[in-house]
Amino acid sequence: MEEFIAKLRDDHSDFNKGSLSDRIKATDPMLLFQKWYKEAFERNCSEPHAMVISTVNSEMQPSSRTVYMKELMEEGIVFYTNYESQKGQEILANPKVSVLFYWDCLERQVRINGVAEKAPEELADDYFATRPRESQLGAWASAQSRAIGGREDLEQAFEEARARFDGKTVPRPQFWGGFLIRPSYLEFWQGRPNRLHDRICFQSVNGDEWDVHRKNP
Repeated sequence: MEEFIAKLRDDHSDFNKGSLSDRIKATDPMLLFQKWYKEAFERNCSEPHAMVISTVNSEMQPSSRTVYMKELMEEGIVFYTNYESQKGQEILANPKVSVLFYWDCLERQVRINGVAEKAPEELADDYFATRPRESQLGAWASAQSRAIGGREDLEQAFEEARARFDGKTVPRPQFWGGFLIRPSYLEFWQGRPNRLHDRICFQSVNGDEWDVHRKNP
């Protein structure tokens, strides 16, 4: 184990896949995010739509987990979840969230702070209808974030959902839907040699303007 820890400490790989010019300061940040996501997708980065979302509970304890961005719009980004899950309940109580995208193949990351709100039900209905039937049934079977006695309890709930909707279209549960995150802050990070990374930040001002600045790495 000590040898492994030593190798961990001695990993000093550098970053050399790009740079950020101050010219991007004139770009709309959501358009820039769409451009970066498109590049990550076209470069076959691993899970380019995966994002870490952090929420805070009533005791100010943050929690983070990886989810998938499933809608990318001018207003913001959307992910889907069980509203009764831990993250769902925490967002409903405190809608301020933080999101992180990391694309290793481009040595880039994007931090987004914003406010989450329930996405329109029509949008959730449309997306739910595209999910594989087994995933639809899983949404009904899982009381997400609640403790269970064992794996067999979940599998039994899944079989009960399968029997319940046998030969029928699986409807979207009312406790399952989307959250639209409207960004108030976006930070674009590009790895650079010698740890002198580029960080260009967009901070919302009065809801319709952006204060743009560069930060030290």
